[in-house]
Amino acid sequence: MTIATAKLTDPAVRAFVTALNAGDRTAFFDALTPGATMSDDGSDRDVEDWTEREIFSSSGHLDVQSETQNGHALVANYRNDTWGEMRTAWRFTVDGGKISRFETGQA
Repeated sequence: MTIATAKLTDPAVRAFVTALNAGDRTAFFDALTPGATMSDDGSDRDVEDWTEREIFSSSGHLDVQSETQNGHALVANYRNDTWGEMRTAWRFTVDGGKISRFETGQA
C-alpha cells in the first residue's frame, strides 16, 4: 500500500518527497539545509551530483510504502529511467524544519 505524499508525518520529509516527485530542483534544495549531506548504500555522495544523476535527469519517483521514527524513516519503491524500480530505505535527519542529511539504499 502506498502512502500519499500529503499524508507523510514530517513536513520536511513531505517537502522533500513532493519536490523529488515533481522534479522540482528549487523546491528540493529549499527542503535541505545549507551544506546538507547524503549517502547511498552506505557511501557518502555529493548531494548535487547524486541528485542530478539519480533524480532530476533520470525522472526519479518515490512511492512511499511505510514510515517509522516519526516520519524520519521511509521504505519506498523508487524508480528512475536509469535503474528501473527498486525497494529502498530512506532515513532523514531534520534540523530546524529542513533536512540536514538523508541516507538511502536498497531495502
